[in-house]
Amino acid sequence: MSVRVRLAPSPTGTLHIGTARTAVFNWLFARNQGGTFVLRIEDTDTERSKAEFTDNILEGLKWLGLDWDEGPFFQSQRLDLYEKAVRELLDKGLAYCCYCTPEELEEMRAAQRAAKQAPRYDNRHRHLTDEQRAAYEAEGRTAVVRFKIDDDREIAWNDMVRDRVSWNTSDLGGDMAISRAAKPGEVGQPLYNLAVVVDDLDMKISHVIRGEDHIANTAKQILLYEAFGAAVPEFAHTPLILNEKGAKLSKRDGVTSVSDFQAKGYTAPAIANYMTLLGWSPADGEERFMLGDAAEQFSFDRVNKAGAKFDWDKLNWLNGQVLHELPVETLLPMLVPYWKEAGYRFDLDTDKPWLEAIAATIGPSLSVLSEAVEMSRPLMSDAIEMSEKAQGQLAMENVSEALKLSLEKSQAAKSFDVAAAKKAIKEVTKELGVKKGLVMKSLRAALTGELSGPDLIQSWVVLHQRGLAVERLQAAIG
Repeated sequence: MSVRVRLAPSPTGTLHIGTARTAVFNWLFARNQGGTFVLRIEDTDTERSKAEFTDNILEGLKWLGLDWDEGPFFQSQRLDLYEKAVRELLDKGLAYCCYCTPEELEEMRAAQRAAKQAPRYDNRHRHLTDEQRAAYEAEGRTAVVRFKIDDDREIAWNDMVRDRVSWNTSDLGGDMAISRAAKPGEVGQPLYNLAVVVDDLDMKISHVIRGEDHIANTAKQILLYEAFGAAVPEFAHTPLILNEKGAKLSKRDGVTSVSDFQAKGYTAPAIANYMTLLGWSPADGEERFMLGDAAEQFSFDRVNKAGAKFDWDKLNWLNGQVLHELPVETLLPMLVPYWKEAGYRFDLDTDKPWLEAIAATIGPSLSVLSEAVEMSRPLMSDAIEMSEKAQGQLAMENVSEALKLSLEKSQAAKSFDVAAAKKAIKEVTKELGVKKGLVMKSLRAALTGELSGPDLIQSWVVLHQRGLAVERLQAAIG
């Protein structure tokens, strides 16, 4: 069997991290099996679907390195196909027109809530006579189309992640609406469960890979596959992404869209890498890999059933590893937008050597690109704020003498580079008979206003190049 999978996001918002993880799993399985990855945009919700969300989804997938083989297809351009399917179900007697008003449906739900019953449609219009239908239409009522779901059977399938899954039709909420309200004789826009089945049949989708929150939809869709006399595809329901408390990850937990992660300074390789680890683990136990490497060994045998907790520490570690391996000429253009947004003043052409030196200095300390703003502040700002700890360090015994001698040696050096800075510290330590740690801490406090940060030696050299080191050492001595 030829493997054909699909990603079917709805453009009612930006590319969510859960959708991105689903995309990754579909892509990995397709590439592992030599199959086809189809992209379909489910945009029949005309009120909420927006072109900018579609663009965001497409750009996010490309950024992650997820290429698709067919599409993108848009449901809004396939309405005739759905109308034909609805009419087929009506003709077969497997669906019917329901004329209930919103007020009647709410009254029904209120009664169910009062009786502490699960909400469900009570199928009240399933057996309308021709006269009743005519009377409702004469009132000017519109009708949704509902698919008949009997309460006397079990729906079961062998899930690639969860093994055998079963669902009783009595728990599916009654007869299912498959199209929105329309005037008599017309078929309204399709609803999710109908459209997705029609699309998957038309696109010959062999495997449906999506989150476990779709399990109830799967039961409904299997009934529709059977109604159309079609073979049912294989299903794989992946674990939900959970927050630290074990609840489903939501906007309340901070960034949840791919574009949010981009803005905070995460890299595509790290995000794609981490998405793969959210619910799956490679047999070799490696945690760092590229998507292509993961595809070679991907299988659903190693996808977890339990929810996948989002681990910010692991993501930050992965992202840091990517950043630490980047050459300066690659890292610098990635940092420039954050510096510009922070208001730092520089000319990318004339200041490039200085900026490359800063990038080289802070690069090994970065976890995310946005951290560059604070890390670079002592190196790019004319003035610095002195922390209490730094002030305390500068007030210690022998510090003033150590800074004065350090300044003299830096000014005496013909070319003040890393080697010259190390030599100066060594000589100051020896000549004053003080510990190296005292000299290093005092220099950091004087030069940056803090007792921690990027490499001190490189920071000193960078500040010396701009004349800032001399000013700050003089101020600290004074």
